[in-house]
This record gives sequence, C-alpha cells and structure tokens, in this order.
Amino acid sequence: MAPRPKKRSRASGPSAAPDGQLAAEIGGISAILPLPATDAPDPKPAGAGGDGSRWQEPPVQARGGGRGNAGVNSIGVGDLPDAVLQDIISLLPTKEAGRTPILSSRWRHLWRTAPLILDCLQLPADLPALSGAVSRILAAHRGPGRCFCVDTRLFHSSPATLDAWLQSQALDGLQELDMCGFRRQNELAALPPLPPSTFRFSRCLRVAALSECTISDGAARAFYFSQMKELELERVSISEASLHRAIAGCPILECLLLGHSVGSRRVRIKSATLRSIGVCSPLLDGVGASTGIVEIIIQDAPSLERLVFPEVHQGLRVSVIAGAAPKLETLGCIYDVDPSSRFVFGSMVIQDLRVVSSSRSVVSSIKVLAINFYRLSLDLVIDLLMCFPCLEKLYIQSYRSAGNNLWRRKHRNLIRSFDIRLKTIVFLRYRGIKSQVSFATFFLLNAKLLETMRFEGGPYMEDEDFIARQHELLQVEKRASIGAKIDFATDKCDHYLTHVKHVHDLSITDPFECTCPESLHVRPNH
Repeated sequence: MAPRPKKRSRASGPSAAPDGQLAAEIGGISAILPLPATDAPDPKPAGAGGDGSRWQEPPVQARGGGRGNAGVNSIGVGDLPDAVLQDIISLLPTKEAGRTPILSSRWRHLWRTAPLILDCLQLPADLPALSGAVSRILAAHRGPGRCFCVDTRLFHSSPATLDAWLQSQALDGLQELDMCGFRRQNELAALPPLPPSTFRFSRCLRVAALSECTISDGAARAFYFSQMKELELERVSISEASLHRAIAGCPILECLLLGHSVGSRRVRIKSATLRSIGVCSPLLDGVGASTGIVEIIIQDAPSLERLVFPEVHQGLRVSVIAGAAPKLETLGCIYDVDPSSRFVFGSMVIQDLRVVSSSRSVVSSIKVLAINFYRLSLDLVIDLLMCFPCLEKLYIQSYRSAGNNLWRRKHRNLIRSFDIRLKTIVFLRYRGIKSQVSFATFFLLNAKLLETMRFEGGPYMEDEDFIARQHELLQVEKRASIGAKIDFATDKCDHYLTHVKHVHDLSITDPFECTCPESLHVRPNH
C-alpha cells in the first residue's frame, strides 16, 4: 500500500470551490491560493520574475519546415493544442494536476475538462477531510473520468456516498475503478453491497479492483462489462455461482486476481481470453477452516500464459485438464509446506513437490517456475525438471536444508543423458551453507546453456571475503557454461517470492522478478 501524505488542514467552502482554492486543497497546500478572476491577466505578467525579467513558458525546440530543414522554430508549451495539454494533465498525480490552474489563465480551465485521475491515497488521510475533498473535486470537474481510486473506509462509513460519487458527471466514461481496502481479517463480517452505480460503467470500465464488498447473486446477474480486461476481487464476499457469472460477464478479460475472498471454494476457468490468473490464500474462520477458494480447475483456457499463487496457499488443489492451457509458460510458486496441496497437469500429479502419479507425462510449455521449499532438496527439483523439460528460468527459495544434497554419484547416469535447458536460476535466501552450495554446484557444473545465476541473501552478500569463499566452493571457474554470469545480491525487498500486489502486476511477463527500486544491491562476477 502506498504511503499517505501527512495530514493537512482543509479550508472550508462551498462544494463548487474556486479553481485556486480547489487547487490548493488537491495539492495539499495549507493556505488557499486564490486565482484572479477569469478576465484578469496572467499571474506571471511582464516583469513578474524574481529578477525583474519577463516570465515566459519554457520553449520546446523543433525543427522548422524551411528548405533542407535548416530553420529552427521555437515552440512554447502554450502553443500546444488544448487536447495535448489535457492529456499531459491527466498523466500527473492528483495533487500536481490540481495545481495546474494556477499556472496561467490558459491553464485555468484545462484541468476541469482533462480526463480525471482521482486517487484518494494522494489526498488528506483524515476521513472527513478526505470525503469533503473528493466531493468538491467531483463537483468541480466536468469529466470524463479515467481512474478513481477510492479508500474503502469512505465506502464503509457511507455506502450511499460512494454510490452518489459514482453517478457524478466527472466520472463519465470511467476506465479504472480501484477500491483500496484497509480492513483486517477479523473485520470482514458485514461487507456492504457493491454500489449499484458501478454498473453504469458497463461499456467503458477496463480495470476494476473491487475490495471489501458483497457481490450478491442479483448483482452477479447484472455483472457485464464489455471492455473489462483486468479484474481483481480482494476480500469480496461472493458465491461460487456468482463468481462464475462475474468472470463470464467480462468477455475480453485478460487478467484475473482473486485475493482472500470468501464464499467460493471452487473456481472453474473457461475463458478464451484470460492470459493471467492469480489466486491468493483464503481467509480462515475462527476454528482455522478455509472460507475461500481451495480448488482451481482449468477446463478451457487456450490463451492462459501465467498461473500465479502470490502466497503459500494451504490445502490448495489445482487441476489443469490435458490440453486446456497449451500456452501456459509461467507457474508458481509451488511449495512443500502443505502436504495436502496438489497440482495436477493432465495425468501428472505433484504433491508435496513430489511426483506421485504413476504416469511420467511432461508439460513442455512451462518455461518459468518458482518453488518455495521448507527443506531444500535437489532430488525433488531434478524430478520437477524432468516433468517440465523445457524450463528456462527457475526461482528457488528455501528456509532449511534436507541433507547435504550430494549428487556426483547418485545422479551421474542422469547427467550423461539429461539435457538441462535452464538459462536463469535465482536462489533466494542464500546463506552459503553446505547443502545450498552442493545444490547450486549441480547446476553450475552441468547446465551448459546457463546464462545467469543470482544468489540473493542478507548483508553478508556485501562481504568480499564471503563472496571470494563462495566462488571457491561453487567452483565457478569450472562452470559448464563459460559465459554464465554469477551475481551475489543483498535482498532488501519485503515482498514474498511473487511480486503481485495488484491485478496490474499480473500483466508482467515474469511476476517473480523483483523490480522494486533499490531493492537489490548486486555484486556481479567479473
């Protein structure tokens, strides 16, 4: 969740506040900055600069249309068409966009008609002040709406208010609705219904992150969004039948994230357009029983590329019917912490990270796999590599070791016959202990196509002596792929193995790759 700005005072005034006052409130400025009247001169006339010079909008240099393009014309920002300036404003954060009316008389009315992006996380955190600011912004803006991110505290304090906001002209043509939830697990008892006004965006809404609400069977029958491509249901109460209706009501849906919702224990996926699916662990009731999805069945998903589980999911059962997902390339994370969890691909059954089916069928489409070990085991990984023979990228995270992971004698016949196609291996929580070194050495000395192997761990990854010792133990100089790059990185990321916090993240090709700014300090091998 993005950090909120510090609490700031809110000036009183009518709902249709003057542009200057509105800009001050949106920008979080404590003092009101009144603008001159509509027919008043620009606030930066000649001689208004601090040094007495004439103030001008910064020029943009563009090549002229003279013979041979020899001439150069100076184009000011003010020369751009209104439509272009409005697009620029719509790309700014809420508070910066609200400040633009004070730039000049030319900009004074542009914000009111620019596509509105209203993000409650960028407004005062105090609930009454936040509610008042949202009401004034919606009253002052003429629309259309592009994105509305609403704090669910406002929704729970007054469901009718949110429903009225969604009817505002400022949100006409809304493309993205994001309900940002903040409640804890034990506060999910009485969830208000999804605002009825949500359905007025059935022809324009493209992204919806619905949180902390109830989608009744009646609402599910009306759940049809012809342009919806990304749908997230976070801590939503919805029955199994209604969940299937909601998915079917989005005919071009590409990304689906089901997070901690209640009321549905099973979901069957039949969609020609879905490319990414993410399912978070279900909430538990007072006696520790699951209240959410524990079974996923992929029946017919010809476009599915990513099947992601952002958290350890107790009791999860996943079944991909043979031929149902021919394009599935990314899977994870799968784990051994819960023996009751099962992953079935056609006739192949994986339970507790062990292949328990008698059939040795393979899934050739999987190229990216993430595994979360409680006890690191090379034998289990080798079995999985044989099930996914075309695997190119492997993420490993472990908490403890299981034996020494010795392999030279045990797997010498396998080494001669099995072709390891891995190009990238990321080893998380690496500490350099014997079992981890032996595990990593197997791949360094036998993976001939390896391009990168990265070890992520604690502050010791910045110790020159530790890295030198690891190079020696890992026998880096003897690696099978002479051009393979070996990196040691200090992991400063607080995410779980999967970097999925919003439905937007499901569109990332590799949801396991850490893209957090300044999260890794990498020391490459030279």
